[in-house]
Amino acid sequence: MSEHKNIKFYATQPHQCSYLPDEEATTLFIDPNITTDQALCSNLSNLGFRRSGQHLYRPHCNQCNACIASRIPATDFSMRRTQRKVWSRNSDLKVEKRTPEYCHEHYDLYEQYINQCHHDGDMYPATVEQYSAFLIDNPGFTSFYEFRLQGELLAVSVVDELQNAFSAIYTYYSPKYSNRSLGKYCILWLIHQAKQQQIDYVHLGYWIKNSQKMNYKIEFRPIELYINQQWQLLK
Repeated sequence: MSEHKNIKFYATQPHQCSYLPDEEATTLFIDPNITTDQALCSNLSNLGFRRSGQHLYRPHCNQCNACIASRIPATDFSMRRTQRKVWSRNSDLKVEKRTPEYCHEHYDLYEQYINQCHHDGDMYPATVEQYSAFLIDNPGFTSFYEFRLQGELLAVSVVDELQNAFSAIYTYYSPKYSNRSLGKYCILWLIHQAKQQQIDYVHLGYWIKNSQKMNYKIEFRPIELYINQQWQLLK
């Protein structure tokens, strides 16, 4: 991170890991007083950092390196048979790009998703304050993509539009449409958009081998994993 040597970084105290309950986690944050512009976020994403609200962070655990940043090289990606079925199953959805502003319809869907699908996680129970700090407070190069079926909002994908990549910050969707595999479809749609716009990568966040919740990410191949401070291709 030599080009960022003038940036101050802060580490949290060890705390219980959200994904591996037997592990303690430490998180490295950049100085919250630094303006998070597109160039900085792009550069740090290439070094395995993620964004949550106004914060850029990366795991910095002493005894564990299970959290591995992942990204899809969009040009090289091709759907597998099961992914083609997901794509076809959702061909009736309409997608619209929105500015990241608070609206009751978005929050109501988010609340349903968190409270029904992630009631065992650290984001439960959903609150307006937590939602706003996580997704509405953003650095200005973020978009919300709505996925609708005959006007009904089924999913929202929150995406940072970086210099050479899309970064999938978070996707939430209606629990009652579980048969549609909406989370996977939103990733497929974003990869398709990256191809159309000649954007190099789609960042999917951290993949953890021993976390069942993360298994879906490794199904998208080829995928690049940030290991030992370099991106390694997994076909």
